[in-house]
Amino acid sequence: MIFLDIGEVAERTGIKPSALRYYEEMGLISSVTRHGLRRQFPPEVLLQLNLIAMGKAAGFSLEEIAGIFGRDGTPTLPREALHRKADELDRQIRKLAALSDTLRHVAECSAPTHMDCPTFRRLVDVAGRHTKAQSRKGRPRKAGGA
Repeated sequence: MIFLDIGEVAERTGIKPSALRYYEEMGLISSVTRHGLRRQFPPEVLLQLNLIAMGKAAGFSLEEIAGIFGRDGTPTLPREALHRKADELDRQIRKLAALSDTLRHVAECSAPTHMDCPTFRRLVDVAGRHTKAQSRKGRPRKAGGA
């Protein structure tokens, strides 16, 4: 079997050797042998690293990603967790689309100043209410239900 040297894996994926060693330490990937002091990986490591990159891009932590790989490195994709993450991404996309629309409106508004634009003022008020609601979610409730 042909193995990939850590340097070759780094070159093919753009992931630094130090990160590859960290991924191995976390159990995300496994080297199968060494050539001198250099780790050697099976070709399947490239697929694993692509899955890790996709998971990171989707917002999964490395610990969560580590949970999808079995002892033999074969991924077991948790469908329910993937559905939850996809729902979360959809919510983020909607928020970012609304923010983009707001910025475009502000950039193209014909009002003499942004503060003279009723649409801009309404959007700022909505954003402020959303920010207050989000900050209250993170606070513990006071005794007495207040």
